[in-house]
Amino acid sequence: MIDKLIMYMQFTFVQYALIVGVLIALCSSLLGVTLVVKRFSYIGDGLSHVAFGAMAIASVLNLTNNMWLIMSVTIVSAILLLKTGQNAKIKGDAAIAMISVGALAFGYLLMNIFLTSANLTGDVCSTLFGSTSILTLTKEEVLLCIVLSVLVIILYIFNYNKIFAITFDENFSKSTGVNADRYNLLIAVMVSVIIVLAMNLVGSLLISALVIFPAISAMHLFKNFKMVSISSAIFSVLCAFMGMITSILAGTPVGSTIVAVNVVSFLLCYLTGLIRGRLSK
Repeated sequence: MIDKLIMYMQFTFVQYALIVGVLIALCSSLLGVTLVVKRFSYIGDGLSHVAFGAMAIASVLNLTNNMWLIMSVTIVSAILLLKTGQNAKIKGDAAIAMISVGALAFGYLLMNIFLTSANLTGDVCSTLFGSTSILTLTKEEVLLCIVLSVLVIILYIFNYNKIFAITFDENFSKSTGVNADRYNLLIAVMVSVIIVLAMNLVGSLLISALVIFPAISAMHLFKNFKMVSISSAIFSVLCAFMGMITSILAGTPVGSTIVAVNVVSFLLCYLTGLIRGRLSK
């Protein structure tokens, strides 16, 4: 198995997949802690469905480079979702359900009406649950992912204090002069970018797992926000790397394998936290 792994690691497409997978996992975990604490973790799930709808539109229009269309639609949806969620008549969870289900339904409807593939069911399944597209990335796509991921990381680091403030007490942050709406918008845009990039990795239905599992796993071991963020990033990167290696060696679906590794990691962290809690009593 070691020889087989060494052989695969010599291929450029495997190296590309690992680079992209690790960067996406890192960005997802950093933003995931904030979303989980703010009880807005399912925004990733909602926006991933929007991205699927945008991908369906791009497919119908026969666009060869659909990344920018999908990203633009997802960012606009994130802004609308943020504004709609602040409406007293439409709560945040209801807004996510409305936008995500509507986008998913219209996307699949368009793909059926304007049939663009002989294997529509297979294409839809691959988009929703991930496929081998992560192993067919071009050099340009990898560079784009690196640039956008690094940009997200830089924005997160430079705005860490403000993000921390609005995560735990948004009203108090506003009273101290922090423009909470601006930073909420920044978070929504960063999440949108990562979701579009992650669609090639785990599929649109499994993206929220990259956001939720590492953060919750870290919360069972640490209570400090900074330590949770750091450990969440470590868990996410390790799980993504192990999941992709396992997928390559075993021939299993990339997205499902990564999520499965995240689930196992969460269970181990949960048991560790449970045992440590009982021992401390």
